[in-house]
Formats: sequence, C-alpha cells, structure tokens
Amino acid sequence: MHFEFSPALYLEERMTYFRRIQGRIACKLFLHLATMSLTLISSAETQQSVAHAKWPGPGQLFVGACYQPVDRSPEEIDQDIALMKGAGFNVVRMGDLSWDSFEPAEGQFNFEWFDRIIDKMQAAGIHVILDIPGPPAPIWLHRAYPGVDIVNQSGDRVPPAERYMDDISDPDYRREVAILGEAMMKRYARHPALIAVGYDNEIGNGYMSYSPADRLRFIGWLKNKYGSIDALNKAWATQRWSRRLASFDDVDLPLADGPGPSERFLDLHRFWSDTTVSLLAGLDQERRRIAPDLPAISNLWDNAPRRGFDYLSTYKSYVSYGAEGFYPGDPVSGAFGATMVKGDLPTPIWFNEFTAGGGGFYGTPGRSRMYAYLGLLLGSQATLAWTFNSHLGGEEQALFGLIDHDNTPSWKLDEFAHIASDFKRLQTLGFPRYPRPEVAIAYSFASFVDSHPNGPSNTTLQYFKYPYTDQVQGAFAPLFRDNMDVSIINVGHADLTPYKLVVVPADFVMDEASATALREYVRAGGAVLMTAFSAKVDEHGQWFNTPLPGRLSDVFGIKVNAFYETPKPLSYELDGKSYQTDVRFYEVPEPSTATTLARFKDLPADVPAITINQFGKGKALYIAMPASDKVMQPILNQLIATLSLHRGPETPEGVYARSVQGRTLYVNSTASSQSIPLPGLFHATLSDRDMHDTLQLKSFEVELVQTKNNDALMQAKPNAGQTKIGE
Repeated sequence: MHFEFSPALYLEERMTYFRRIQGRIACKLFLHLATMSLTLISSAETQQSVAHAKWPGPGQLFVGACYQPVDRSPEEIDQDIALMKGAGFNVVRMGDLSWDSFEPAEGQFNFEWFDRIIDKMQAAGIHVILDIPGPPAPIWLHRAYPGVDIVNQSGDRVPPAERYMDDISDPDYRREVAILGEAMMKRYARHPALIAVGYDNEIGNGYMSYSPADRLRFIGWLKNKYGSIDALNKAWATQRWSRRLASFDDVDLPLADGPGPSERFLDLHRFWSDTTVSLLAGLDQERRRIAPDLPAISNLWDNAPRRGFDYLSTYKSYVSYGAEGFYPGDPVSGAFGATMVKGDLPTPIWFNEFTAGGGGFYGTPGRSRMYAYLGLLLGSQATLAWTFNSHLGGEEQALFGLIDHDNTPSWKLDEFAHIASDFKRLQTLGFPRYPRPEVAIAYSFASFVDSHPNGPSNTTLQYFKYPYTDQVQGAFAPLFRDNMDVSIINVGHADLTPYKLVVVPADFVMDEASATALREYVRAGGAVLMTAFSAKVDEHGQWFNTPLPGRLSDVFGIKVNAFYETPKPLSYELDGKSYQTDVRFYEVPEPSTATTLARFKDLPADVPAITINQFGKGKALYIAMPASDKVMQPILNQLIATLSLHRGPETPEGVYARSVQGRTLYVNSTASSQSIPLPGLFHATLSDRDMHDTLQLKSFEVELVQTKNNDALMQAKPNAGQTKIGE
C-alpha cells in the first residue's frame, strides 16, 4: 500500500527538512524517510518475533505513574521524586503533551530542564518512558504552518482549542514531528534511566480535516489504491444514484458526519488510518536506527471514537509491547481492551495509563489494586497511574491523581505503594505471565467502520442493530469468565496455526486475505465458529453477489439470505437442552453440506440455529444469531470439550484466576465477599497464611495460593465426559 503524498510534494518537504538541519546525518535521514514514507511497511516485513534481549522481560514488573513535570516547580519535582522513591515506584512516563517545552520555537530546542529531571529519576532508581509529544502541536507550529489547523466539514478553520486538533496528514506537521522525534531520541537514547520510547499520545482520538490540501492527499491515496478512475467507480458503486466520477478531480472528501454511501465512508477511514500508521511507523524506523535497544511502548488509543485506526492489521510496524490507557468500566470490558492491544505479540501488556481516580471520580479504595492484579492475570508487566499529581488547570483539572491539588499525598499513593511492594515480590514467582492462548477471536477495523456507517439514509444502520464491538466482546466474555487466555487478532494479518479455535463474531467485511486465511486454517484441521452478520460485504463495503457467507459459503456448507426479528428473545435447543438468549434477530441458514447442530425453538418453521460442516480436515460452525454472552456460552462449552481446550481454575461469578508456576492467583472483582472451595491445605502467599478447604476473599481482595500437599494447584485440565460436536 502506497502512502498518500505524491513524490513531488514529498521530496519538496524532505528538502525543506534537509536545508533546516543539514549535514551528513540529515542526508542519511532524508534517504531513510523518503523510503519509509512513500511506502507503508507491511507487518510481515516488520514483525518482531522475539523480544530484544535488553528489553523488559521475564521476572520484571513495573509500577509507577505518568508525570508532567511542566506543571511543577523545581522544589515540587524534588518532593515528587522522593515520594515516588518512597512508594517503591520504578518507572515513570514523561514527555507527552509537552512539545513546546522541548521546542519553544521552531528549531530552538531546550532539553536542559528535562536533563535535570531524568538525571534525578535515574538517581532515584526510577526508569523513564520517553514519550515523543507529537500531539498536540504547539501554537507556533499552527501559526507558522496554517495547514496544521483542522478544517471542518463546512470548510471552516477550527482553532486548536484542545489537544487533539492537529491535521496529522499535513506535510509540515509530519516533518516537524520527525525532527522533534529524532532530536529527542538522539538526546536520550543512551541515558541509563531510559527504558522505552513512546509516540504520539492518544493519536487515534484526533480529528479528521477537510481542507483543500486534505482533499488532494485523499485523491493521491485513492490513485495509489485503485490506479484508475474506472476501478474507483466500480469500488464505490457510483452508478448508484447517478454519482459516476469522470476523473479523480471529481472526488470530494466523504463526510464523516452526514449522508453518503458506506463505500466512501470506509475509504475515508482507511485513508486516515494509513495516515496515522505511516506517521507511527516512520517514528519507529527512527527508533530502530537511533535506539534499537529501546522498545516502543505507546498509548495510542486506536479505537477512539473520533478517528481511530487499523491497529491489528499494522501494529507490528510500530509497537514492541501492546500498551493502552486502562480505565475499565467493568472487568470484562477492561480485559477485552487490554487483550486487544496485545494482539499476538510475544511481549507483555503495558498500562501506560492506569486508573487511579478519574474525571469527576476521586477513586475507590482497593479498586486500583484489584485491577492491577486483574492485569497480571492477562499478562501485564507495567502499571502507571494516571496521573501522579492532580492538575490545577486545563481540561483534566477535575481528574484526580495520586497527589491532591494542594500537594497532599492521597490514600491512592499508599495503594500504589502497596501494588509496588506486592509486584516486587511477585516478579520472583513467575510474573509477568506469558499466556499461550488456544483460542483467537477475530476483530476487523473495516467491520467496525462499515457496520455503523454515516447516516441517516444508509440502510446498514437499520440492519446492523447489534453494535459490532459489543458482539466481539460477547464472544470474549464467556471465555474470560472461564479463566481462559484468548488472543484478539485480525485473521487476515495473523498466523492462525497456534490456535485450536478461531471465533469470528459479526465480521461484516470479509476481505480476500481474511477469507483465504480462514479457508486454509479449516482445511488444515482448524475449527472456526462464525456468527450472524459475518461476511456480508466485500473489502469495498459492497454486498456479495455470491452465496453468503461471502467467499466462505462452501467452507461452512450453507447459504444464508433470509433473516427475521422476533417479538421476544430467542431460545434454541442444543444436545437436548434448551437455552434462552437475549437476542431477537436470527438468520435462516440453508445447509448444503452442513448438518444442523442446534435448532431454534418456538419459531413457525424448523430453522437451524447452529450448523457444522466438515471442510478438509477441520470444522466450520455457523451460529445464526448475533454474538452475545448468552448465545455464545453453550456452544463454546461444547467446543471446549470437543477440542480439548484447557479451562482455567473454576471460580464464582466475578472472581478471576490463572495458574502460574504451581500457584494460582485469584482476583475478586466484586463488591462482596466470595468463597472459593479449595479442598485440602493451602498457603495464601500474599497474606502469609495457611488455610484449608475454602479461600475467602473480601471485596476487591486478591490472593496467590499454593497447595500444601502438592506443588501444582488446580492446573487447568481438558474437560472430559461431554458429547463431542459432530459425533
């Protein structure tokens, strides 16, 4: 995939950069970035299959905070570092949101203030993530280069009122970010405090822009993608409603908020996604050149509501460790988001921002510690509170950190000190975990975008009533409750061979790469479970004119056309048992080579609810309902037995657990006490108690348990004695 800028514009941009910084290094960087930015790096070429020997690894856990020293006086900084050291913190994240502190005017860098702080962190034994502060661009950049300003859909310039309001496709912006990133990495790459580099905090939440230059860049992107106006007309179905394009000059930027066909809406999001990805990949190329011993650990917010980007198809070209801001509303959604940023990376998860308080929320005692341990279950390695000191001004002045506005340490600092003390011990007991999931769940940026296109006249909005992300999480939830490790991946950009089961919930857009990957996986002996709404449209967002599920009808041995809604939630019968669901939508599969595994109850016709088809050496199952927790649980239970998948430890609702090196970590996420039966004697490691028969956990309490009479505790075992699917 080629980048959206024309070679002429790009070379002019690079030469301006070259004239600014001059010299041999500039020539080298010029040639390097020219190659990088004209062609997006494919994930296959940039996969880091194993972590670098000098990167954070087994037996290392990190606890700390995000820190904005630009808000603090020298005396306060010294006090803050002393408090961090006293709390046992061993990492901070700094630099984000502070471009004009490092470069107060174009080409005039000021690093001395940061030198002093990073030196003091080093002296205190605290590692530093250096976050390159791409967004927000400083006001001087907006004034010097007006193309950095956002232009709204009406064509009006919008002042940079908040931190996300930069046009990241503007070549001047991109050049200046590259200069800043190179300068910061060269300055600090060898500093002993530095543990990682991060890029462009929450870049996914930026705004789309509609300037004339943005339109030209979008047209350039289309030319590279489609090659000819005929191909574009076909991809966009412009014969509909008399919208044929005579040339690329006829192209307007599609409206993100307003009417328009979904084909264009999908390409608009892909354009901004590619723009985002190429910027991140360019910065990561510089990291690999300047600081190869440092990993990239960035808080990117790829699923942000405003713009977002296609993370799971591209992340290996700019991510070393999956990282995010962790602000869970509940354990399932929190675990789902954390699992998604990990993808199938071999490295642990980093919480570059972690819930301490929140917007208008001071915090709940014990809640952060509980979630820190939940993160350990998922394979996290680092927990950084957002934020250390509560902000006196700005948009987040009512977001409450570890230090109160009057500089008084709150009880939250003590709680994070408790986490740090615990984690220092746990890193000698098998943490961080390195999960090896047997199940993968498919997630597609294209399906997310195209399942809720711009309105109001797009009929997909009337058809796809069950939100896509809710359905993917609906497939994830039963497995998470069973304490099973899962990968969330884009199936067209991942290796499926490590998995015994691939779940494909509501994957509306079925591109050729994903269809081929699923076909070959089943043919080779894998099991795929697909749900309703899947494989309805192709990669352009056009409905398939072949039997559905598109490109895979023969693999699943069915054709699906008709669908209906019922006045009451559906129920179905599987293996002689009746299961009530919480959905009212169903499709009507017409089996060809498939057999019926489950049937709907209380419908006027005999309709298959679940089908199964032998294809090659494997099996393809289709659920004719949206993926919700209640829909998925029964069939997943069957598949766990049939495929000899390993469940985790058995726990009550709201208690989660994983076994690590003969011990089991239990996390009570509920607001009430929970009892876990554990026959025999066992030792509670965290509280240093010998117990027997029952582990009692108070609200938000956690415990690491080891049996006294056996070195292994409740190791997960395949289920036995259940009817196998297809027999």
